Amino acid sequence: MGNATVSTLRCYMNLGTLEGLETLPSGTLASIRDAGYQGIQFTSPPSMDMLKEARSMDLGVCGSGRINLPGEADVLARQAKADNLECVTLHVGWGLENDDECARLIEEVLEASAKYEVPLYPETHRATIFQDAWRTVQFVRRFPQLRFNGDFSHWYTGSEFVYGGFERKLEFIRPVIERVRFLHGRIGNPGCMQVDVGDGDTARHPYVQHFRDMWTAVFAAFLQEKSNREFFCFAPELLASGIYYARTFNGHEESDRWQQSLVLVRIAKECFQAAQEQADHGK
Repeated sequence: MGNATVSTLRCYMNLGTLEGLETLPSGTLASIRDAGYQGIQFTSPPSMDMLKEARSMDLGVCGSGRINLPGEADVLARQAKADNLECVTLHVGWGLENDDECARLIEEVLEASAKYEVPLYPETHRATIFQDAWRTVQFVRRFPQLRFNGDFSHWYTGSEFVYGGFERKLEFIRPVIERVRFLHGRIGNPGCMQVDVGDGDTARHPYVQHFRDMWTAVFAAFLQEKSNREFFCFAPELLASGIYYARTFNGHEESDRWQQSLVLVRIAKECFQAAQEQADHGK
């Protein structure tokens, strides 16, 4: 990308957010577009009909998947190329692999991404080889070409990022922050990975500020990279109570995930603007 290219934030709806909604918007893709989203992220292999429908509405399309064994990255990337997906976020491994097994999976992800010219973004996610911040930083040092989907609620809650000093841990993961090119929008607190943040008020929900700090740092790193893509993708991923993400009270989920997704999009846009202002002041 040349220096004249303007980097932008694009907000996509992760379709997993719509699963199990008590009030599902009518005309799903039209509702997504009309709410201001610029694309969608599939959580399972997309059908040609849905790809065609999304593109007819000028919605961008990206995917997600899991790589467990050697050889699977090539198959996934080849199909993503055939479907003309913009990028794919990945769960890589189960987190039980030794370093050599992890390295082989990472190498194959990087090779498949380059071979098919499809960005493959491993997630900072539980039950994967990138579930642990310390180990992930070590892999970044070994494979600096890695680029990630920052699904940071897994680390924030799972590794209790406030315990031992949030700022210290944020600085430690700086090598990861600098390589995040996709964000899953979810906010957790130190005890629960997906919580209602209301309107995003940091006084009522102080942990929201920590996610603002992480997201702003990610966007700032993206804007500083001269060879970055033309846009950064932010996708709310607020998942259902049936898989134990959304909390329930008296038999109902604690929040409207559709409305909460819009709050997260607003926060992300504010963070991106803050990062742009930092970049402008640094010129």
